[in-house]
Amino acid sequence: MAATRLFLRASPVKCSLTGLTGGVHSSLGLTLLKLSPACTAKPQAQRRHAAHFTYHPEPAPSQYGPTQKMNLFQSVTSALDNTLAGDPTAVIFGEDVAFGGVFRCTVGLRDKYGKDRVFNTPLCEQGIVGFGIGAAAAGATAIAEIQFADYIYPAFDQIVNEAAKYRYRSGNMFDCGKLTIRSPWGCVGHGSIYHSQCPEAFFTHCPGIKIVVPRGPVQAKGLLLSCIADQNPCIFFEPKILYRAAVEQVPTEAYQIPLSQAEVLQEGSDLTLVAWGTQVHVLKEVAAMAQEKLGVSCELIDLRTILPWDTETVCKSVVKTGRLLISHEAPVTGGFAAEISSTVQVRVRWEIKAFYFFYVTDFKL
Repeated sequence: MAATRLFLRASPVKCSLTGLTGGVHSSLGLTLLKLSPACTAKPQAQRRHAAHFTYHPEPAPSQYGPTQKMNLFQSVTSALDNTLAGDPTAVIFGEDVAFGGVFRCTVGLRDKYGKDRVFNTPLCEQGIVGFGIGAAAAGATAIAEIQFADYIYPAFDQIVNEAAKYRYRSGNMFDCGKLTIRSPWGCVGHGSIYHSQCPEAFFTHCPGIKIVVPRGPVQAKGLLLSCIADQNPCIFFEPKILYRAAVEQVPTEAYQIPLSQAEVLQEGSDLTLVAWGTQVHVLKEVAAMAQEKLGVSCELIDLRTILPWDTETVCKSVVKTGRLLISHEAPVTGGFAAEISSTVQVRVRWEIKAFYFFYVTDFKL
């Protein structure tokens, strides 16, 4: 369910895409559409298919000490292990976490730290988050797991009306900033409607919480530890297609990667690409194809933190390239790409000669 928006500078070469949107687009827009065999200038019947990409591990970081080969779920386990070892108030709870969870992210932790610190809950997402709010308000480092992001909706009221507003409504006398909510997120190609969703945009309308999505094992551990240490409630979405597909050398000791700082993974001059989570790897391949087939130089940015997001890095890049393409897995309507594109238009509109949108979606629910 990739949603894409594109800004384009005016081009001296013009062409018309009839039957697509009824408008006139630049030649770059047409060639970008042709990059995907599923995208043509003529209307086609909607087809369902999973996006394909190859995961390329990043170099092992040297600044955080010794490393060990881990996939993404093992890096999450390592972060939780570091937290439990270093913080006696830390507790982990959720559905089936005591035996390791459906994705094995908490495997071995109950045996190591005891059933009072790693324990199962009833199948009640509202109760899981409500308990986490109370535990965090009482001073514990509360780490809640929602088994799938698709099932976070019963806890929506607790997250939006309680966790996010707890500090504000008490005049900063109380807060639940030590609450972190983890949840597997995104599609895997066979998860159907209840195991494939990307609900991050639902929560971005609510101040008082932070939302993070990592792209790989090294990022997952550092960002998760930053969420746990942050003094605001955080939602940490984990791309489940990468749980085993993504393997890197991950530091064994605790380390943190700053929140709300996007990362420029590849510098370029013609087009800015923005994504988070799994779509970062899709756009890596898009950038390589654009360079090879079109001679288009792409600057690739991993947003990492969705709320509050790094407007400065994105806008600075768009000022340089004049073009912006945003890709995410969530449905097009109301997706977070709309917020990014709107903000960029307001802040750097005079740097963009022409302003176009187009959307590419694999399927909608």
